[in-house]
Amino acid sequence: MSNAPYRFDVTHRVCEVVDAHANLEPGAETDTVVTVAGRLMLRRDQGKLAFGSLQDSSGRVQLFAMAKSTPEYEGFTGLSIGDWIAVTGIVMMTRRGELSVRVDEWALLAHAGRPFPDKWHGISDPDTRYRQRYVDLWVTEEARQTFIRRSQIVASMRRILHAQEFIEVETPMLHPIPGGALARPFVTHHNALGEDLYLRIAPELYLKRLVVGGVEKVFEIGRVFRNEGMSTRHNPEFTMLELYWAYADHADMMQLTEELVAGIASEVLGTTTIEYDGREVDLSTPWRRATMEELIAEYAGVDVNLDTPIDELRAICERFGVETKAHYGPGKLILELYEKTCEAELWGPVFVTDYPVEVSPLSREHRERPGYTERFEAIVAGRELCNGFSELTDPLIQRQRFEAQEADRDAGDDEAMVVDEDYLRALEYGLPGTAGLGVGVDRLVMLLTGTTTIRDVVLFPTLKPEQGRGTAESGETVDHPH
Repeated sequence: MSNAPYRFDVTHRVCEVVDAHANLEPGAETDTVVTVAGRLMLRRDQGKLAFGSLQDSSGRVQLFAMAKSTPEYEGFTGLSIGDWIAVTGIVMMTRRGELSVRVDEWALLAHAGRPFPDKWHGISDPDTRYRQRYVDLWVTEEARQTFIRRSQIVASMRRILHAQEFIEVETPMLHPIPGGALARPFVTHHNALGEDLYLRIAPELYLKRLVVGGVEKVFEIGRVFRNEGMSTRHNPEFTMLELYWAYADHADMMQLTEELVAGIASEVLGTTTIEYDGREVDLSTPWRRATMEELIAEYAGVDVNLDTPIDELRAICERFGVETKAHYGPGKLILELYEKTCEAELWGPVFVTDYPVEVSPLSREHRERPGYTERFEAIVAGRELCNGFSELTDPLIQRQRFEAQEADRDAGDDEAMVVDEDYLRALEYGLPGTAGLGVGVDRLVMLLTGTTTIRDVVLFPTLKPEQGRGTAESGETVDHPH
């Protein structure tokens, strides 16, 4: 399309036209001339009259073309569904009460060289929707609104944190060693250095280095990468909010967390009471606090703790169908039991507290319960929303934890951490009492948009390789208009 214009001056978005003229009487014409642009999504011809539907990112408006006054009328009626066009004309209301822009001038901005789904058929195959998001956003109103809402949620998150004087930063995505979370990393190779590097599984250790450096309130919103399976809740790359707050502890961070989530919901949705998967969720503060062991007793009906003999713990886990490994200690067994019997049942919101040291290598030991840490997870609608804790600040204890993790790694746990000597050096310069938090942004968006699969809140989710050009894995093609 070599004759397509390089640029085009648009005077109004569709929503501005609609908002300003919604109350016109049927048959009324205005003196207002507008130029709008977008895709032609519907068209029907009635002899010397033609009607179309123009859609831009803000909405749809009808186009009204007359053979006697529309330039190149036959060219206009020959346009394809999905063509990008610009239209200049007066704003009017048809006799049937349809707000319209009269086509006094028009220009083809880009031709849709592939058949475009129409409003009524859309895209029926989910895989095709995710793979061809550039089409899905036009024909699936729910998808477009979800991603608008996602932008609003992230913007609200930033506003609330900035108002509390947190500083936003960016830290490396390529790490010399994996760390900051228990997960299997993606490995890549840097040719100039001749070394393998790892896509970050968390920015935690770099952000805490910044607290050592005197940045007392710091956060980052960014992509992290975990070489794990895919599900309705997991994508190999996803977005995390991580923040660290000097001089605070896990109790302070739980309060900040509930206020942050409730504040975002109130600002973006206008309410803290939402519906998710057919059930109500009340995000208003305060949220319930309960230890992991209290919840196991409540939902599984068994009393366990770190003093429970390990053979008894293994027998309990076996009774509930929990898969275990030989190197699991009591803390890991209790965590596995909780995740099997409780987590999915917690509608919440609830802060699950007092995680064992064994499964919390970066958390500070509980000041009142030896063997436990001041760590919490927030569970909402049966899913983990965030993880936070009082940070471990002692470099000697941190080294012991890293070495224990490395031993687990040698025993076959490929999600365990390794010793990070530079982070230990940073701790030796001194880290004051600090609280940390990691929030899964995608899961927060799922919660606040009522979405049950992560693929519906990630613009381009990871998919299996396409089996045939232009088709979905199932072989189903995009539905074409008749």
